[in-house]
Amino acid sequence: MFASSQISNYLSRRTFLGNSGLAFGSTALLSQLLRADGLSGQSSGLPGFPHHPPKAKRVIFLCMAGGPSHLETFDYKPQLDKLNGQPMPQSFTKGQPIAQLQGQALKVQGHLTKFKKYGQAGQYISDFLPWHQKMADDITVIRSMVTEQINHDPAHTFMNTGTAISGRPSMGAWINYGLGSESEDLPGFVVLTSVGGRNPQPIASRQWGSGFLPSRFQGVEFNSTGSPVHYVSNPEGVDRRHQSALIKTIQQLDSQRNALVDDPEIATRINAYEMAFRMQASVPELTDLSGESAETLERYGARPGDGSYASNCLLARRLIEKGTRFVQLYHRGWDHHGGLVKYMNTCCGLTDKPTWALLTDLKHRGLLEDTLVVWGGEFGRTPMFQGKGGAGRDHHIKGFSMWMAGAGIKPGLSHGATDELGYHAVEDIVHVRDFHATLLHLLGIDHQRFSKKFQGLDMRLTGVEPAKVIREILA
Repeated sequence: MFASSQISNYLSRRTFLGNSGLAFGSTALLSQLLRADGLSGQSSGLPGFPHHPPKAKRVIFLCMAGGPSHLETFDYKPQLDKLNGQPMPQSFTKGQPIAQLQGQALKVQGHLTKFKKYGQAGQYISDFLPWHQKMADDITVIRSMVTEQINHDPAHTFMNTGTAISGRPSMGAWINYGLGSESEDLPGFVVLTSVGGRNPQPIASRQWGSGFLPSRFQGVEFNSTGSPVHYVSNPEGVDRRHQSALIKTIQQLDSQRNALVDDPEIATRINAYEMAFRMQASVPELTDLSGESAETLERYGARPGDGSYASNCLLARRLIEKGTRFVQLYHRGWDHHGGLVKYMNTCCGLTDKPTWALLTDLKHRGLLEDTLVVWGGEFGRTPMFQGKGGAGRDHHIKGFSMWMAGAGIKPGLSHGATDELGYHAVEDIVHVRDFHATLLHLLGIDHQRFSKKFQGLDMRLTGVEPAKVIREILA
């Protein structure tokens, strides 16, 4: 039973939280901003981490949400053009999961653009990506990716968490849990979103959730327009001095409550207020792109406050400069079941040059040496025709392309291959779990030694199925 003074303290805490306007979106949104040691300032991560000297200190994941067609970007197949319009050979598709084309007559769809070789290694890159062509010697394209989920939401969940089961920790959460944060005033994991293209699929916040890890490690979504982070700005009429005093009072009440129940989430919450208070100064300055030179803005194609992928790329660079460890950009609009040429032009027009600008900027600033950049979607597209408002392609999980660049990656390579029609990955197959193992390896983490006990099991990002580091692409 609570003593009367304890009840009074508890009710006072509830009053402060309810009436102050500082609930910060139930504080769960901001609790991920804390340090792994539960105190303000940087954390060093788990004891014994990293396991080996890391090549990468941070990651920028450029997620082309919706599934970009590998057959219109990086995977050139002359045989696809030769068989254009003919029935798809059943030897490729029999018994295979095809999301929207079940029971239909399957016809081969040739490439809807031209390909040429670029760079010293002669990487095939399509005409939809003229700015990627300029960085052929900087990126390593993996042309043999495979995944296990054929619809958008579970495929994103699988790509981000290593399983289709909801509620598991995301890549960024795992990495910040293991390695800690490099910034005192910013989240270790930030998510940025933009839209443009066909049928932009919704992105659930569980894609950057912390799952069974402490909530302070989940990603923080920055808004493209308006207030950068919800509930961080002061309410109208509250100045910084009064805000500081109120936060200290709430922290004292929380501390008294925590002394009774010893709840780690209360300890997390106590420091969430302090981090949010520091973010009030750091985030507006960080997200204000007006201080960038006209040349830089032009290079990216960014305009301050426009909420575009271009502006998000520039913001990603600014975030990692300030110590954010994992930045994930989602561009929603790559679900090209129809009108593929039209919408590839749209999506590539919005993302191609800014991606080049980001990689070039990182390179010139010496940041690419220890920053890993990843580009790709949740799956690829079929070699078969699908027509809704012009030629399109269906979801495809048996072979697709992604690329990696920067810290620890051999530049200018092509790794793996699909068959002559781009259907099955057949050479140096790379599963999503292999990608995760490689990502962790570059950050100095042995994926087999990185786990968290949950419901009696030692849970890992790479799961219990075999996963291997893609050593052929490592510098």
